[in-house]
Amino acid sequence: MTRSEALLISVVIPAYNYAHLLPRALDSVLGQLSDDVELIVVDDGSTDNTAAVLADYQARHAALQVISQVNAGAAAARNRGIATAAGRYVLLLDADDELLPGALAALREQVLVQPALGMVLGAQISVYPNGRERLRVPPAVPSAGPRALIRRYLLQKRISISHGCSLFRRDLLLQRPYPVQLRSGEDIAVFAFLLVSAPVAVLATPLARIYKHADSLRHNRDKAEEYALGMVEAVFSSLPADCQSLRRRYTAQRYLSLFRAAQNAGSHGEARHFYARALRLNPLQALRWSYLRKALRLLFGG
Repeated sequence: MTRSEALLISVVIPAYNYAHLLPRALDSVLGQLSDDVELIVVDDGSTDNTAAVLADYQARHAALQVISQVNAGAAAARNRGIATAAGRYVLLLDADDELLPGALAALREQVLVQPALGMVLGAQISVYPNGRERLRVPPAVPSAGPRALIRRYLLQKRISISHGCSLFRRDLLLQRPYPVQLRSGEDIAVFAFLLVSAPVAVLATPLARIYKHADSLRHNRDKAEEYALGMVEAVFSSLPADCQSLRRRYTAQRYLSLFRAAQNAGSHGEARHFYARALRLNPLQALRWSYLRKALRLLFGG
């Protein structure tokens, strides 16, 4: 058996201007490497000293693979790493996060027992800017049809999937690459596809420390409606026919999110437009008191 045939897990770290934090992520993986695990870092056109950090690590760790590309965004970097990987499964670790000791051993044990799994979802320790930590254990994923699973994930938000503490089957990631046209939320389309494509296992074991920080993209509302509709298209373009009836409700949900963001930003005209679109798409959803109260305040003041 060749090394590529023996590889079970590929850890892929997309990196962009995180040279000061990248060693923490690298050390957390390198301490867990074995014959059936590989580590790949995709330097997505960093302009800090990421390249120097990686060169230093490569000089000391021959097993580390480094790919350098012109800056193309997180989605493209993930896709590049996945295409290069040789493992049956892929763990995508952000450059500012870290694996916990024993994480890869726990994942290995799970997929060897259940080789048909498409995803393994583990717990995480969320670390906030003020130093507070919180253990997050993903809820169970029921054995259900695609429509019920997508409803539970997209509309009810009762299924939690995160990078860093989740393992994905590589052949499924190749079937549904990360949509590079989206500037944020590109993982939702991939996670939804994985969810309906193969069985899912959930581990209560914490696998990673995920460092929470403000996302500047979250506050960039330029072409917000265009991106929201692009996300809906990306999500549903890869889902089976029996899930398509949920598209209208999900679109309404995206408009309600835009409505909240516009209202919070004081853009009252945009907020009214977004709420009106949500109301036309799904009146029951838009007339929930949590949304209606804000809409009435917008219309009548107070």
